Amino acid sequence: MAARLLANQPGNEGPRRIGSAWTTSDGTRVALAAVLGEPLPQAERHEWLDMARGLIDTWLVAEHALVRVHSLQKSERLQQALYEIADLSGSDMDVSEMLERIHHVVGGLMYAENLYIVLYDEVRATIRFLYFADSRDPYVADPGREIHERELPNSMTFALLKKGEAQFGPSAEIRHRLGVSRDIAHGPDSEDWLGVPIRRDDHVCGALVVQSYERANVYGEEERALLSYVAQHILTALDRRRARDELERRVEERTYALQLTNRDLQAEIVERQRAERLQRALFRIAELSITSGSLERFYAQIHDVVGELLYARNFYIAILRDDDNTLGFPYSVDEREPVRPTRKLGSGLTEWVIRAGKALLADSQRLLQLENSGEVSPRGAMPHCWLGVPLFHEGAVVGVIAVQSYSVAISFTRRDQELLTFVAHHISNGLARKRAQDRLVAAHADLEQRVQARTQELAQANAELLEQIGERLRAEQRLTYQARHDALTGLPNRSQLLERLGLAISRARQQPAATPSFAVLFLDLDRFKLVNDSAGHSAGDHLLVEAGRRIVAAVREDDTVARLGGDEFAILVENLDEKHDSQIVVETLAQRILSLLSQPCWVAGREVFPSASIGIAFWNPRYRNGADLLRDADAAMYRAKAAGRDRWAIFDQAMRDQAVRILDLEADLRRAINNDDFVAFYQPIICLESNAVVGHEALLRWKHERRGLLLPGEFIGMGEDCGLIEQVDWLMYRRVLRHLAAEPGDSYVSINVSPRHFRATDFGDRLLRLADEAGADPSRLRIEITEVALLDDIARAIRMLHNLREHGVLAQIDDFGTGYSALSYLHRFPIECLKIDRSFVAGLDAGGGQESVAVIRAIQALAGTLGIYTIGEGIETGEQSRILAELGCTRGQGYLYGRPVETPMYEVAAA
Repeated sequence: MAARLLANQPGNEGPRRIGSAWTTSDGTRVALAAVLGEPLPQAERHEWLDMARGLIDTWLVAEHALVRVHSLQKSERLQQALYEIADLSGSDMDVSEMLERIHHVVGGLMYAENLYIVLYDEVRATIRFLYFADSRDPYVADPGREIHERELPNSMTFALLKKGEAQFGPSAEIRHRLGVSRDIAHGPDSEDWLGVPIRRDDHVCGALVVQSYERANVYGEEERALLSYVAQHILTALDRRRARDELERRVEERTYALQLTNRDLQAEIVERQRAERLQRALFRIAELSITSGSLERFYAQIHDVVGELLYARNFYIAILRDDDNTLGFPYSVDEREPVRPTRKLGSGLTEWVIRAGKALLADSQRLLQLENSGEVSPRGAMPHCWLGVPLFHEGAVVGVIAVQSYSVAISFTRRDQELLTFVAHHISNGLARKRAQDRLVAAHADLEQRVQARTQELAQANAELLEQIGERLRAEQRLTYQARHDALTGLPNRSQLLERLGLAISRARQQPAATPSFAVLFLDLDRFKLVNDSAGHSAGDHLLVEAGRRIVAAVREDDTVARLGGDEFAILVENLDEKHDSQIVVETLAQRILSLLSQPCWVAGREVFPSASIGIAFWNPRYRNGADLLRDADAAMYRAKAAGRDRWAIFDQAMRDQAVRILDLEADLRRAINNDDFVAFYQPIICLESNAVVGHEALLRWKHERRGLLLPGEFIGMGEDCGLIEQVDWLMYRRVLRHLAAEPGDSYVSINVSPRHFRATDFGDRLLRLADEAGADPSRLRIEITEVALLDDIARAIRMLHNLREHGVLAQIDDFGTGYSALSYLHRFPIECLKIDRSFVAGLDAGGGQESVAVIRAIQALAGTLGIYTIGEGIETGEQSRILAELGCTRGQGYLYGRPVETPMYEVAAA
């Protein structure tokens, strides 16, 4: 009866049978059938049915609520487990302890008393048991040991890894399913077994297995899905741990390197400070030799200078007299011997230095040895340590400078000896200069006597001077020739060529003709840099000389061949006959030059086959000077190079028009920068789930005064060539920031930043200052950069992005997937989202575009691992939007939602 009621058929009710069917508020179809003990009146039957319906509806509501509660509890346990796994991956515990804790976490989600984790190397066909816990199998895992497939025949684990699909059920059933034979060496059978593969980039790299020996039907489809999800997070935890360990190792190596560098730097600083003190002392000595009023004053000041470099409380200078047998002491300061009288040379320490011609550093023990050996007989008080160095003049010893210490606490070192020796050399020079000054005064009188004799010599010198004037005139002629000719080839240079071009233009203007009267050929050797780099500059010079010789041999006698510099030559072809086709004549000449140049020649022992590209410009009354002709011939030469080299090209009106257009566009661009003729067009970025506008991308447009609205592709290349595009970008950024300041709301605007901008060290600070001046909220601004910009200088890029992020400006990676994706560095950058390139979105056709789907799925997986979202670019169809949403992409932009407009749209039509 209940079945008939559910099918909306009569229920065969009677006096003692009652039934009813209805649909609840949540769409559930309910049927009620009952057999009464005795008939009921009609009114009581209705009351009984109403009461039964109410009770059943209440019971259904309670059951549905209970199901939702259980579902939420499961989700909460799963989320907590994933958080615990993520926390464990960042903890300081070792890997075995971390995996044991992860085992406990998995046990909170399902029955997992028996669990093991393996990593799989598909290329080497090996596995490693990272973790193994089993109540019956005594196997002890060694995470470092690789087990080859040959060592484990009939292994369910290897079969699971090769199959690449999760398996659950009794061991016997799974073996049958995987085609694996029973092998008792692999442990006891389980009543229920669940294994899931672990994947990295669609490749199986491991497996997670749980099993039950006592109960069957423990694992089902729900446990399979749960364990697969947990397995990927375990892989992420292992990858994070491995990346952290690698980072710590590199940090430790870098720290040690910095310590070594710091130690070397400290030593270098000490050495540099010492060198600076020594340099100051030397400058002081040189200055004293000029400014000191007397030798006595000079000696005292020298003592002060030496005292700044080493211990010199006891200091003296000994000088040999002119008879080379008497030793004088013009300066002496000593705490025990106030006066040192002049004496005959003897056997003292000073005399030892004079005889040896070298420095002597002696402590008390060394002094005793010298005395015992009879080499010296010390005079006066015996010092604890004595240091003396010879003073030289013109290679001969002329004196000694000495310091000594009477205290055992003060000794001199080899370094002091080297320092004093170095200073003594400069003291000798200073002393010589000082003596020279004194002698100069005496020589002044002698000079006056010589003036008269010199006057007589001037007459003779005057005759010689006339001869020198003649020689100078000849030298000037040689210089004039060198100024007008190339030093290497002997050909006329650019200066002489421009002079001859000026004369040719003057003649052409005075005698206008129907055909051009002259032409200019601009020649550039092809791949000349290769010869310089491979054989050396000497070989390159040889090739240039040979090329000049061949060009001269190819042209007519009246033509001028000039070398402009480097590997560039120019030929002025004059006296073109009106009776013949001037163009044919010049083209024939160009071809003859190319033919002669192409003949092989030997350069630096190698056979070289030179070639060249030639540009030709014919005389035209529009040219104002020779530089204009050279410019156009140069442009034609580059056209020849672009066409494949080893050929010639003639400058024509099309080239001129193109050059004029580029020149006019550059002038227009400069005026547009001054007038701020650039505007921002905004394309909405929407949430794919709700179609709500979450932001806009600002796109550059130029409101040209004559040509109307220009897209970036029409002027960006020219702007980059002339260096103006950077100014245009900053005008664009200022306009966008002013719009943000004036536009209320919380949606953001993203701006495109080229690698050239991002490489500037002050880009981040300048952008933040611009936002502050405009009064814009930096948190509503995004910058779009490419992967290439990040990899130029990783450390600087990270610092800049962190600085911008601290002020609220977030970064997005534009055109992701089209360039070099540095996945090993990507996690280090503070990135908000990845923008999926439009080329992948366009591939999402009606069939799904499997290649594009695979790429986008990989990008989504990467974004999920990094904890960031994605934006699909260039969405033009609803099918593309649907597939992107199914793949996990949360935001998108494209013509489907709105074209770029000057006034931002904040609502879009449903796709």
